[in-house]
Amino acid sequence: MARNLETQIYFAHPYASWERGLNEHTNGLIRQYFPKHRDLTTVTHAEIESAMNKLNHRPRKPLGFRTPYEVFFNTKTSLTVALQS
Repeated sequence: MARNLETQIYFAHPYASWERGLNEHTNGLIRQYFPKHRDLTTVTHAEIESAMNKLNHRPRKPLGFRTPYEVFFNTKTSLTVALQS
């Protein structure tokens, strides 16, 4: 599969959250919308779409303060939030 996709595959060790920094950070961002005490079976499709839209349009420092949307679609969007310099 890695050869067909021309990529490398990395397997993190179980219970080694420090090996998956981006994943753990993203989980924290998602928890802002769906806290741990929330029963995820009660989350609606509209809530998921809203959180996904907000996260995909949130500027990220590792992306040069571009949004994941801008990077994925190679586009530029106007920011609706003020960034501190």
